Amino acid sequence: MDTNILLESGTNELEVLEFTLGDNYYGINVAKIREILTYQQVTPVPNAHPCVEGIFMPRDTMMTVIDLKKCLGMEPSEKKGLFIITNFNKLNIAFHVDQVIGIHRVSWSEIIKPDATINVQDKGVSTGVIKLDGQLIVIHRVSWEDIIKPDSTINTEDKSAATGVIKLEGKLVVILDFEKIVTDISPETGLKVSDVEERTARDRSDSPILIAEDSPLLGKMISECLKKSGYTNLIMTMNGQEAWDKLTEFKKKGTVRQDVHCIITDIEMPLMDGHRLTKLCKSDDEIKKIPLIIFSSLVNEEMRKKGEQLGADAQLTKPEIGKLVSAIDGLIEKYEANRK
Repeated sequence: MDTNILLESGTNELEVLEFTLGDNYYGINVAKIREILTYQQVTPVPNAHPCVEGIFMPRDTMMTVIDLKKCLGMEPSEKKGLFIITNFNKLNIAFHVDQVIGIHRVSWSEIIKPDATINVQDKGVSTGVIKLDGQLIVIHRVSWEDIIKPDSTINTEDKSAATGVIKLEGKLVVILDFEKIVTDISPETGLKVSDVEERTARDRSDSPILIAEDSPLLGKMISECLKKSGYTNLIMTMNGQEAWDKLTEFKKKGTVRQDVHCIITDIEMPLMDGHRLTKLCKSDDEIKKIPLIIFSSLVNEEMRKKGEQLGADAQLTKPEIGKLVSAIDGLIEKYEANRK
């Protein structure tokens, strides 16, 4: 089987599932998706959040169903459409949507590779075609460089549900922040600064840490957690490209290993994602010696294998903020000992 249309690790590409809610187009990173199911009967749960439709049990696994329309201030969904079954932050959740327009990654047994008439090897924008409910749906390949970060007029720090916008076939497709949607509904699933025990009489300001995180809210929480643990020398960047620019700037000055003792990166970020950043770092003879931690809601078994292939020193999913500090402690201690 030809697997060239699978995304390789560290290529700075992603595959986006495009779907509709009413007349609007939205997207989700396919790495979050387990499967897509047609609408099934949902059992309401008393006193649940207004955006929670209820629960259902596909293959004897109980799962919460979230009405995305209600989350975005639209009229509630009708009893039809599709469920996008997701897995991130160690949670399985079904999101109710109207229609799937373009799917960007599915089982290889279901993919038909486009022939040369629609997909020239070096220039094709489609990675495959899938037949879903009798309809042919094109699989698009997108670069993180194509993702536009919404500005502050539509993307306030703690209220926006959009993580980016992409122009796809003449349409503006909004990439939703599904982690934030879930955290707003169930705050206990998100990061908690309280999970980090404060270390008394501990000053780690001589251990600079470079952080790549595109969410201002999560970046702030990670910063608070690290400062609470004594790490006050933090270099905050909004994406992998900014982080890489900082590293190359330090390298040109000949101080990269003094200026950065640890790198923490998310995976999903505009311009350059965390896997691409990891690949660049671990391909550089000098920078590869700096420990790198992938800290993302996408860290599951499959993504963990990709991170290992790229050379990440540790990988943690975002609810595990308490474990992050312990991982940093161990890696920095080893790194600083080897530098002496």
